[in-house]
Amino acid sequence: MTYSDAEIWTIIVIMGVGTFVIRFSFLGLIGDRPMPSIVLRLLRYTPVAVLPGMVAPLVLWPGATDGQTDPVRLLAAGATVLIGALTRNVLWAITGGIVTFYSLAGLTALI
Repeated sequence: MTYSDAEIWTIIVIMGVGTFVIRFSFLGLIGDRPMPSIVLRLLRYTPVAVLPGMVAPLVLWPGATDGQTDPVRLLAAGATVLIGALTRNVLWAITGGIVTFYSLAGLTALI
């Protein structure tokens, strides 16, 4: 399916307006009012929910065309979760995941 330049720009503009309306409805309309404590408590968990949602597809299906799962990515993700659970430190978890990923990728390149 191919789109013309005008259709692509129309889609971009509509999505931009939609994004603005969604954000304005939250920030512009109720931004100056105090939020209930339950809402503030639930908003603290937003990054915790968004990050795995962004990372999981890259770990489980890195090559979307072939649909194959990469064991190196799975092991690096597991190491990241394990290090994060043990140390309770995000930077150590990220560093451990990166080191695991590149170490295993280097080993598999040698084999």
